Amino acid sequence: MFEEIISSLRRNKMRTALTGFAVAWGIFMLIVLLGAGNGLVHAFEADSSKQAMNAMNVTPGWTSIEYKGLKTNRRIRLNEADMDELKRKFDDKIIDILPTVGVGGMKVSYGQEYVSASLNGVYPDFPNVRRIELSKGRFINQIDINEERKVCVLGNKTVDVLFPNDEPTGKFVKVNDLYYKVIGVYTDDNTWGTQDVLVPFSTLSTIYMKEGYINRMTMTTKNLTSIEDNEAFETDVRTLLGKRRNFDKDDTNAVWIWNRMTQYLQVNGALSILKTAIWVIGILTLISGIVGVSNIMLITVKERTHEFGIRKALGAKPRQILVLIVTESIAITALFGYIGMVAGVGATELINMIVEQMDSEAFRDPTVDIKIAIEATLTLIVAGTMAGFFPAKRAVSIKPIEALREQ
Repeated sequence: MFEEIISSLRRNKMRTALTGFAVAWGIFMLIVLLGAGNGLVHAFEADSSKQAMNAMNVTPGWTSIEYKGLKTNRRIRLNEADMDELKRKFDDKIIDILPTVGVGGMKVSYGQEYVSASLNGVYPDFPNVRRIELSKGRFINQIDINEERKVCVLGNKTVDVLFPNDEPTGKFVKVNDLYYKVIGVYTDDNTWGTQDVLVPFSTLSTIYMKEGYINRMTMTTKNLTSIEDNEAFETDVRTLLGKRRNFDKDDTNAVWIWNRMTQYLQVNGALSILKTAIWVIGILTLISGIVGVSNIMLITVKERTHEFGIRKALGAKPRQILVLIVTESIAITALFGYIGMVAGVGATELINMIVEQMDSEAFRDPTVDIKIAIEATLTLIVAGTMAGFFPAKRAVSIKPIEALREQ
């Protein structure tokens, strides 16, 4: 039987090759598209792991809407009392809230080396919100806060510039005219260039923020599971602050709110749509290959009707003819489906090697689980079998005398 199948395929080399290409191309494109989708998903997941998904930043700005006779372009200031009121009012939605003060454009130097960076005053819980990781030393603690110590934690990229061949912890860096002792080094891949220099909140507030204002408040939220919930909470926050600081609740420039959860849900929804679209495109491509197999089987049955008539006249059973045609269909889909699967997996691995060399943040690990590749190929083979079954069923239903009249 296999000799007959091989002989049939050889007699129709061009047709077999074109049909096989359609099958291989279908599985190849499905795997490559799934790999591309996974590359975007993995990059997003890696970026999301660097920050708490339930983090929200509230930053004061300038008014853009007149409010109760007050003009626009007024600078809005926030302090820790506003932060405490938010915590009291929305205790059911806020887990924790931390103030941040910062001063930009500071010259940070050690010896002959220097960088320009921002000085940020933070609390000990800051790493829980920003998701930074310490690679050396320790982070700011409560004693640093209470005693207003002049200590700092540097980013790894800043350390690479200031201490190319030296151990940073225990050394003193000069920040403008003041000296800070380096107590730790943090890694934050989510930042380009030099990173913020982190110091105790109380130290920076005493030196640079004598009025008691804060630059930003960062909170972690709870019980907000949808985009609508998060947007409603943002409105509530802006409304409360608007009453306290005299600005319109619809004035988004008066207070800027960046909500990580809203962003996460939006991007996650877009990625879900993308993955669905990839599957649809891939399946349609597979269907085109299956249709090709079905067409070649129909043509094969038509051309071999006379032969089948002779076989049946000589005593061949319908089941034997049915198995012959279906096996030929399986052979085409299995052979070329396997070729397409190997080529697709190989292509995704090659792309992955290139991406790793480029160290891309927007595209990461664009590979496909081998189980999914095998399942897709097996599905194609089953579909190819069904595509060959119906032409075969038609062939065995023709009476021998009618088949013998076919030319």
